[in-house]
Amino acid sequence: MPSLREQYHTMVRWSPVMMRMAMVSAALLCVALIGLVVDDRLITGAPAWLKPAKFGASGAIYLVTMTWMMRDLPRTRTVRTATWLTAWILALETSVIALQAARGTTSHFNIDTPLDTAIYSGMGIGIATVWIMSVVLLWKHLRTPAADRTLALALRVGLALNILGAGVGWTMTQPRAEQFAAMQRNERPFVAGSHTVGAPDGGAGLPLTQWSREHGDLRIPHFIGMHAWQLLPLLLLGLRRLRTATNDGAERTIMLVASSACAALFIAAFVQALAGHPLIPPPTS
Repeated sequence: MPSLREQYHTMVRWSPVMMRMAMVSAALLCVALIGLVVDDRLITGAPAWLKPAKFGASGAIYLVTMTWMMRDLPRTRTVRTATWLTAWILALETSVIALQAARGTTSHFNIDTPLDTAIYSGMGIGIATVWIMSVVLLWKHLRTPAADRTLALALRVGLALNILGAGVGWTMTQPRAEQFAAMQRNERPFVAGSHTVGAPDGGAGLPLTQWSREHGDLRIPHFIGMHAWQLLPLLLLGLRRLRTATNDGAERTIMLVASSACAALFIAAFVQALAGHPLIPPPTS
């Protein structure tokens, strides 16, 4: 198996723009971490720079994973276009989220002013484009013979779950009935959509993630789907390093079981969130 250094150089040669934008996202993560230390403002009950930090980390991980998965594909015009759009859009999205944090306001679901509405709409178009490009790249990967079929299985199932997890975002953007009623009463700020099911965003949340402790939270299935893409191939590589799986058949069986478990966990978390139930039930009095 190639060393990490060799794989890194291979990825840089395959798509310099993807790796550069991954570094931009990582740099924005560092800026957000500094903001968490020096800026004590809260936005919807969470530290102002927490969301830029999470999106900076997520964007960098996404771009590195995508480059790792696609590094063996022929660089056709379709593949080049898809990776270029994905790289730039994700870096710009994180930059905009950081800008909104610096302004002391939310980036998602915010339609309070014409500027906020334009930013939120632009972000929506950008993420929809990334979602479509992910589908295109998965299709290209499925049509390309893989040298390592078990690793390809882990990456392909992971990307499919990532696409489903990203699709949960569409559910988040749907305006709630109470939000329409509040806008009709001219109650500011104007908000359309939320992470939380059964209450406005900003209530009591779990440490670090801020997932709701009292209501359903669509960020949970979103997170599970998005990061199964890293979990499955890393599990396979860990098994190989530990020599737990000794043949291709055993590896594929483990990957199929792990993939099924991730899919079941995603579905369960999505149903639980839509039902308005928190991940961890609150203690009964």
